[in-house]
Amino acid sequence: MADWARAQSPGAVEEILDRENKRMADSLASKVTRLKSDSDFTSVTGLLTGSVKRFSTMARSGRDNRKLLCGMAVGLIVAFFILSYFLSRART
Repeated sequence: MADWARAQSPGAVEEILDRENKRMADSLASKVTRLKSDSDFTSVTGLLTGSVKRFSTMARSGRDNRKLLCGMAVGLIVAFFILSYFLSRART
């Protein structure tokens, strides 16, 4: 506000107001970006929590499900290594 008191012409006042407006718009944009990333993180956390609960329920439910669960785990590990192999080959 001290800048406004020292301004001599209407053009100088407009320039000061424009700078302040841009500063506030940048601040608002950074806050919006931060809120969006927090929202994305919260939704991913909820998805992972639900998956872990289903996984735990399936693991506790009986022998047949344990065989299925073990097969799925081995399959995912194998798929991970195959994918990482192909990605490393694609980079070179």
